[in-house]
Amino acid sequence: MRYVSTRGRAPSLSFEEAMMTGLARDGGLYVPEEIPSWSAEEIAALAGLPYEEVALRVLRPFVAGSFTDDQLRPLIARAYEGFGHPARAPLRQLAPNHFLLELFHGPTLAFKDFAMQLIGQLMQAALARSGERITIVGATSGDTGSAAIEAFRGLSNVDVFILFPSGPRVSEVQRRQMTTPGEDNVHALSLDGDFDACQARLKDMFNDHAFRDRVRLAGVNSINWARVLAQVVYYFTSAVALGAPHRPVSFTVPTGNFGDVFAGYVAKRMGLPIDRLVVATNQNDILHRTLQTGEQRKAGVTPSISPSMDIQVSSNFERVLFDAYGRDGDVTSAQMRALAEEGGFAVGQGAWEYLREQFDSGRASEDETSATIARTRAATGETLCPHTAVGVHVAEAHLGAVPMITLATAHPAKFPDAVEAATGDRPPLPSRMADLYDRPERVTDVPDDLAALQDLILSKVSA
Repeated sequence: MRYVSTRGRAPSLSFEEAMMTGLARDGGLYVPEEIPSWSAEEIAALAGLPYEEVALRVLRPFVAGSFTDDQLRPLIARAYEGFGHPARAPLRQLAPNHFLLELFHGPTLAFKDFAMQLIGQLMQAALARSGERITIVGATSGDTGSAAIEAFRGLSNVDVFILFPSGPRVSEVQRRQMTTPGEDNVHALSLDGDFDACQARLKDMFNDHAFRDRVRLAGVNSINWARVLAQVVYYFTSAVALGAPHRPVSFTVPTGNFGDVFAGYVAKRMGLPIDRLVVATNQNDILHRTLQTGEQRKAGVTPSISPSMDIQVSSNFERVLFDAYGRDGDVTSAQMRALAEEGGFAVGQGAWEYLREQFDSGRASEDETSATIARTRAATGETLCPHTAVGVHVAEAHLGAVPMITLATAHPAKFPDAVEAATGDRPPLPSRMADLYDRPERVTDVPDDLAALQDLILSKVSA
């Protein structure tokens, strides 16, 4: 399997090369040269299999040429052995034809663990083969950072730097999960800006090829194809559990950076009978506005009680835009340049029609999010995190004859203030994290300045 850049001006790479490279040298994102197609029989054969076996079968064609089954199987096993539920991603019914896919049973209580734990194992295996050392830099709106730190903390051949927005833009639990690990190879960097600023500086570092080569820069944000690939698996496990391929299913995905819903799009392209993929946004609704109007234009970020979705530059949208334009890298590059330099762009008519065929969308206000947390708790006993509540609110407007699965992206204890405000009860952390608020923090405040960030990273890597 080979991988190509969405901007069309970087060499094609193997899976391992694309994973270790992260962002393509032309500024684009890597995608498979072609999406493998599965028959109904192959999908039906997944029924009843352990999560790890489904993961092996889903990943196999995408990693061909980089990892054999014998190499991949133990890596998958180690990736998910620390999850707190034997099903890894269990389904819970909320209402007739409405199901919740619980993706928060990993070590940091968020869906990012499914990808990060696996990519950690894959990267460690690749580094063991090459004998190289790498520097991982990540940008996070909350959950990616802690998941990356958990996956790479303490490794002798990896330095990890995580940029997160300063102030109340992440919850206290999210922040402490990033700032309390004591390993010397872990560095939590609080940047004076929002998530979009963190993501912009990350891309700037990747696009500075001299710096990138000097520190052997690698990325684990959802710009990394391996991150998206790992998330494809739970679309298959949940859909098959509800009867696929013999009947279709739909998914509602709370998303800011478009990576999780793009994984569903990949599953659909592989042949999984997905009826609708519903993009759920909070008040920072650039994705919803794009799908409704055919124009993507930044409107500023307003802090919300679902902070991981407080984003205006949804990096993974570039991947689906590339497909919508018939894989024309020049057009995709021009539109991304317009977003960066002019604040937005109009999607071409044919591309917009393609996007509308693939995705529905909706938004939830702050009041609607809080009301959904309270109402769902009263009706079902299920406590939702605010991001999941955004998904449930939007999903309820799209319910029909086809079963709907809403992705529950984080444990409610990661956002205790929002949940307590909505329900009157403060959700407790799991027992293994009960001392989180007592652990000492290690954090470095940094300006929104590329040169200063690069100097800091160089001083730590060379120390």
